[in-house]
Amino acid sequence: QVQLQESGPGLVKPSQTLSLTCTVSGGSITTNYYYWSWIRQPPGKGLEWMGAIAYSGSTYYSPSLKSRTSISRDTSKNQFTLQLSSVTPEDTAVYYCARGFYSDYDIRYDYWGQGTQVTVSS
Repeated sequence: QVQLQESGPGLVKPSQTLSLTCTVSGGSITTNYYYWSWIRQPPGKGLEWMGAIAYSGSTYYSPSLKSRTSISRDTSKNQFTLQLSSVTPEDTAVYYCARGFYSDYDIRYDYWGQGTQVTVSS
């Protein structure tokens, strides 16, 4: 059973960098052909895909967030990390990490973390 767990600060000040880590257990982040993703949900809005790091280490970002987003991994710890720079209150959301895979050319998510609330406020 794969488990994902987000960790990081729940409160970030405007203009700072938000940093979250997802720790994976029960499966390796280098296993073919999974995509380890960050997805967020602002209050009252739908899910927003932010980006992913593939089993190969390749990274993919949402065009709308690409200039502020960086995803990296530590294979020795089986973790992957999100950094979002220059945050504003509009970045307040529940942040999820999830495991994705392609099926019939669509990405599907089979395992999710429980989500972590991040609030951007001074």
